[in-house]
Amino acid sequence: MLRHLLIVPVVLAGAAPAFAQSYPVTQYAAPRGYGVQQAAPQQYLIVQQHARAEPDLGGGFIEFLFGERSTARVLRAPQPDYQPQPAVRGEPAYVSLAPEAVAPPAPQRPPIDPRYLPQEVDYQTTEPPGTIVIDTPNRFLYLVEEGGKAMRYGIGVGRPGFTWAGTHTITAKKEWPDWRPPEEMLKRQPYLPTFMAGGPNNPLGARAMYLGSTLYRIHGSNEPWTIGQMVSSGCIRMRNEDVVDLYERVKVGTKVVVL
Repeated sequence: MLRHLLIVPVVLAGAAPAFAQSYPVTQYAAPRGYGVQQAAPQQYLIVQQHARAEPDLGGGFIEFLFGERSTARVLRAPQPDYQPQPAVRGEPAYVSLAPEAVAPPAPQRPPIDPRYLPQEVDYQTTEPPGTIVIDTPNRFLYLVEEGGKAMRYGIGVGRPGFTWAGTHTITAKKEWPDWRPPEEMLKRQPYLPTFMAGGPNNPLGARAMYLGSTLYRIHGSNEPWTIGQMVSSGCIRMRNEDVVDLYERVKVGTKVVVL
């Protein structure tokens, strides 16, 4: 028994260097997060010990330590200096808007019928060139030209009960006119303003040509989709681009015949 106990230090002192094998330490890159700095991963050294078979070690505790067995110990390796990685901020894949932040879609208006676009046409009349003839039933305005021709424009006319006929002359011309609804109109539609300055939202549009001493006008419109319809209170409405063209072609004193 004494002999076995005395050799223990010798075996212990030489066993570990002879039978210990160290495996490479796996290096881990610190993960990148979205604004979150994570702690560096722990690194470990795995030491595997294999003991030789010593059949005559005396059994008991010594045989348990150095018999046909293997044990593994996990030792923490020295930690390297860890430099936190900067956060990586990616671009969002899409932007979500709250419902109240989204503008409502513009109302879809039907396109104007091509028949009502300006065009030069054959037109037979006894009226002299330069006369304006308004064909109320068919919603056309003709500017009579030489040689049996006329420039034809689409118009909007008075709704049922507000159409009229007669002959007048243009007594005034105004660009971007102000609008003052007559008393009769305010009685029918009390919600209307009593005055509206000229501009794109003004129902008289870009130009106006006043007919005699009446309240009627040939004028532009802020509702071009109504051209070709019976919608007004008796005025003759045109698209803004068309009324500007007509405005440049006629002068004060021009004869206007309303059929």
